[in-house]
Amino acid sequence: MMSGRVQARIGDAFSYLFILGSLVFFGGPLMWLLSLALRGRKEIYLGAARFIPKHPTLDNFIAVLSSNQFPTYLWNGLKLSTLGALGCLIVAAPAAYAFSRFQMRGKGLWMMLLLAVQMISPLVIMVPLYRYMSSLNLIDSHWGAIMVYIALGVPLVTWLLKGFIDGIPVSLDEAALIDGCNRFTAFWRIVLPLAAPGIASAFIITVITGWSQFLVPFLLITKESMTPIAVGIFNYAGSQNDSSMQLLAAACLISVVPAIVAFLTLQRFILGAMTAGAVKG
Repeated sequence: MMSGRVQARIGDAFSYLFILGSLVFFGGPLMWLLSLALRGRKEIYLGAARFIPKHPTLDNFIAVLSSNQFPTYLWNGLKLSTLGALGCLIVAAPAAYAFSRFQMRGKGLWMMLLLAVQMISPLVIMVPLYRYMSSLNLIDSHWGAIMVYIALGVPLVTWLLKGFIDGIPVSLDEAALIDGCNRFTAFWRIVLPLAAPGIASAFIITVITGWSQFLVPFLLITKESMTPIAVGIFNYAGSQNDSSMQLLAAACLISVVPAIVAFLTLQRFILGAMTAGAVKG
């Protein structure tokens, strides 16, 4: 029989191997993309023969950021993802409070149905969604795309915020009601400030999700000046020839870096949001 210490060490070894394998699996393509982005036109055809460029250059990043289209893509992506995340919070926060505090018949079933909606891919509803938005004259409209972003993000955000609100003592709500507050005032002045870390985490997750959203803006937005970054990269790839592969690699890295930096910087808050309902829910 192995001692507990030996078993713990074996478990740690497997954990580190798993982390290392995940790092190679997910980080390898990014490192290769960085290698391509740092190459000049003459080195782009070397392929796997040289992973580290002999003459690395930042000219590709400068060229991409100096183009007329790419900064517009970045701004549109930031606009859609940020406003979509704010809309999700406005809709999901009261819903999460209601699911957390009010007793209702079949509440567990409603929560499961809400989660089931999150599992539906936009690809399934692509044709009816386009026809519906077209009938509302919301094609080539950022507001139309934002409303779809909100609808797609509300289920997950509601679940995340409910987990945080469950951790706030109900006695604080009751004390506020005794002091003369109504339900909305208690929610606004007591619960929301205490749930601020969860709200921030849900906001970050939703912004990252919206930043990488491709299908919705690809379906609803056709004007180049309104295209967000995910679709912009697709269009940018179609407009480049083989000799401009290093420019495409630089463009892809620029689009990915903000999401990676945000996640790595705020990962504790994000993981806290994802596990908030594990103890009490």
